[in-house]
Amino acid sequence: MLKVHDLNQYYGGSHILRNLSFEIPSGRLTTLLGRNGVGKSTLLKVLIGAIKAKSGSIVWNHQELQGLAPWDRVAAGFGYVPQGREIFPRLTVEENLLVGAAKFSRRIEIPAYIYELFPILAEMKSRRGGDLSGGQQQQLAIARALMSNPELLILDEPTEGIQPSIIQDIGRNLRKLVDERGITVLLVEQYYDFAKKFSDEYLVMRRGEIVAQGLSQDMDKNGVQEMISV
Repeated sequence: MLKVHDLNQYYGGSHILRNLSFEIPSGRLTTLLGRNGVGKSTLLKVLIGAIKAKSGSIVWNHQELQGLAPWDRVAAGFGYVPQGREIFPRLTVEENLLVGAAKFSRRIEIPAYIYELFPILAEMKSRRGGDLSGGQQQQLAIARALMSNPELLILDEPTEGIQPSIIQDIGRNLRKLVDERGITVLLVEQYYDFAKKFSDEYLVMRRGEIVAQGLSQDMDKNGVQEMISV
């Protein structure tokens, strides 16, 4: 579904993404692991089009995406949950959700399944986004991305700074999106146990390159935890 080939990106004189290549299988949850500073967030921003790659290819459903704006990638089926959530603090929960449906030419109703996944948002739909807790804001950010009806959902460290109970809820909801709705998920994550428990596939990134990949059930056997701790 998503094929990345020989992707390169620089910050000044620093080579951040180095001939990076990988594929994301359809209908699976893939976790991208790696230490801070190896280029994971930069990669996601390049995929969504927030940063333009210096060179390389991003093919989605047989369509080359290089050169397309972020909104065109959303129209093509991408959903993106940025690190830090970036919800609109002065808008209500409901208004934040409707912003996520901006690609549609007419106003749409909030799908029932979103409130089923995140019932706290139904309870607080009239409350301003900035009044929610960090965990509630993260749920809102995910729900907002789902409003565009994505085929591929890209998330940048959705468990960062979140209490353990909500972390587990997020993991279970991502599994439901994959298993019940057929959405493909690419997730950047720091927590090894979360990745092993909820994902199908893993990628390990080091110094701007993919250095290992495989099935999440083999993460212990393949020494993935040691790879991301050195």
